[in-house]
Amino acid sequence: MVDYHPDGAQPDQYDRPIFQALLQPYRSLGRKGFIVLMSALIACWLSVSFVFFSLGAWPIFGFFGLDIALIYWAFRVNYRAAQAREEIYVSKTALHIRQIAASGRVKNHQFNPFWTRFHVDRRPDIGITAMNIESRGQILKIGSFLNPDDRESFASAFSSALREAKSS
Repeated sequence: MVDYHPDGAQPDQYDRPIFQALLQPYRSLGRKGFIVLMSALIACWLSVSFVFFSLGAWPIFGFFGLDIALIYWAFRVNYRAAQAREEIYVSKTALHIRQIAASGRVKNHQFNPFWTRFHVDRRPDIGITAMNIESRGQILKIGSFLNPDDRESFASAFSSALREAKSS
């Protein structure tokens, strides 16, 4: 049985999501691959360092270890940056965007879909370079961490959802 509003309106119909998306950066090397890569690098480091150490060039041993430490640090920074995400929700009455930085800081944005424009910057040789939501003088950049193919598919789906929210 469907509940109706006493005045005949169905308020839940307008708050029902038309579009929901979770945008996350893509990382091609998972945890298992990272462990395999670091193990291979350490094995190479040990074998080459042993040769130099046996020839009496013991300072090389430390410099090779520094290289491994820097590679490990770079991957850790990269994985930390991958924790950033954006949650986007579109209904007929609201456009909600929740941006979560890699540090865990959360920014919530809410727009009226009727006053919102979706602007895409595109270059012929690259594709979409930037996506912005504009509303009443406020500009919000979204999906900056997405790869070009994901930007294309998101822009297409989000544009359709925003058009649907503005219609009727």
